[in-house]
Amino acid sequence: MTNTTQDHVLIFDTTLRDGEQSPGATMTHDEKLEIAELLDDMGVDIIEAGFPIASEGDFRAVKEIAERSKNSVICGLARAQLPDIDRCFEAVKHAARPRIHTFIGTSPLHRAIPNLTMDEMAERIEQTVTHARNLTDNVQWSPMDATRTEWDYLCRVIEIAIKAGATTINIPDTVGYTAPRESADLIRRLIETVPGADEVVFATHCHNDLGMATANSLAAVEAGARQIECTINGLGERAGNTALEEVVMALRVRNDIMPFQTHIDTKKIMHISRRVATVSGFQVQPNKAIVGKNAFAHESGIHQDGMLKNAETFEIMRPEDVGLAGTSLPLGKHSGRAALRAKLKELGTDVGDNQLKDIFVRFKDLADRKKEVFDDDILALVSATTEGADAIQLVNLSVTCGTGGPAKAEIELEIDGKDLTATCEGDGPVDASFKAVRELHPNKARLQLYQVSAVTAGTDAQATVSVRLEEDGMIATGQSADTDTVVASVLAYIQALNRLIVRRSKVGPGADKREISYKEM
Repeated sequence: MTNTTQDHVLIFDTTLRDGEQSPGATMTHDEKLEIAELLDDMGVDIIEAGFPIASEGDFRAVKEIAERSKNSVICGLARAQLPDIDRCFEAVKHAARPRIHTFIGTSPLHRAIPNLTMDEMAERIEQTVTHARNLTDNVQWSPMDATRTEWDYLCRVIEIAIKAGATTINIPDTVGYTAPRESADLIRRLIETVPGADEVVFATHCHNDLGMATANSLAAVEAGARQIECTINGLGERAGNTALEEVVMALRVRNDIMPFQTHIDTKKIMHISRRVATVSGFQVQPNKAIVGKNAFAHESGIHQDGMLKNAETFEIMRPEDVGLAGTSLPLGKHSGRAALRAKLKELGTDVGDNQLKDIFVRFKDLADRKKEVFDDDILALVSATTEGADAIQLVNLSVTCGTGGPAKAEIELEIDGKDLTATCEGDGPVDASFKAVRELHPNKARLQLYQVSAVTAGTDAQATVSVRLEEDGMIATGQSADTDTVVASVLAYIQALNRLIVRRSKVGPGADKREISYKEM
């Protein structure tokens, strides 16, 4: 049995078993080994590495994880059948601390599937748990759909499993039906009622069908459970499982009312969350607790002002505690002047109150038209309040192209208040137009990206053109939309050039030359 004390909660991670059962979340052999190593390193007490009898691939993965693990108990899942249990032990036996987890559905709905009577199922539980205990002294048993199993029968089969040698009794809320009060009452009553309950660890395995998995797990812990089954990002069947990051951080943040400890290195949470999202293909929703990209982001002006003065006003934990560099204050239509001033200082621009007032008005107008305002947008707003802003502007463009010869572009630009014209030929209308711009505004910028996409269907669709330029290590992007693809291309190109001009004037020698990203609605 895994050692635990009254103030310690074991973390049982089933990302590689229950998590991988999410349709579409299958991981490769190497990905499973990688995730297992990350779980082992972050301090997970028990890793349920897979279902060895399910496939040869699952068996090999569990076996290799067992052989490689350094700290965690390595567990395999087995149905209440002797061949399952034997196959499971073959996979985990080389672990420093192996565990067999065997289960059977005990509710009336699940008993009907194998068509077993209560007595027949009780006999099978005794036989299979005894067999597992003869193979290893670390045996976990689960009555699947426990929360919908008759109370008297649930007590009866748990007592049988304990007498047969189970060291951990897991109580699954298989369909996510239970509410927190029920979860706590069930665990408390089982511990008080079942003979031998004080000699084993009670565990909880909650699904999230009604969005209460984390709350149910924590309620069970308060009632006496000392093992929580969970997955990274809450990955799992249907709506998923209890999320590891949620229960671990809840226990840490609310240690005043839930005085329990875990072995988890919380600073590694964000890294493994992102890696699981990548390998499983299940991206984390932005507003997900702890690991969502907005979990430590503040856009509201009131919130941003409070965060700048004292982070504890709107954050109950530090982003550094889960492996993030810091809080994010994205600028948008709800942002206030304090956040704008802080962003300007971050970009190396210090402005007076009057200029800030002018920039803020322009910023609010821009934010009403965009989902998020980026660094280059802010620099462009600063330049718009100073002489020489938008140094290059398109006045007129005319192109000629076809099968009869090279394309030709005639362009008129306003550069620093002066109207200039040029005519150039090129390999297509866009190439000719870009050459004409360069003739009027010579530069060393290299075109890194030119991308065209249609906003809507049809021949009259707007084309959105993205251009990325690089000059002396600085990168700027421009984007524009027009029903004329060539016009959109030139506008995007000029926009990127203007941003390079602004960047050169605002970023001093040796400064961090970060990429300038741009996104329009």
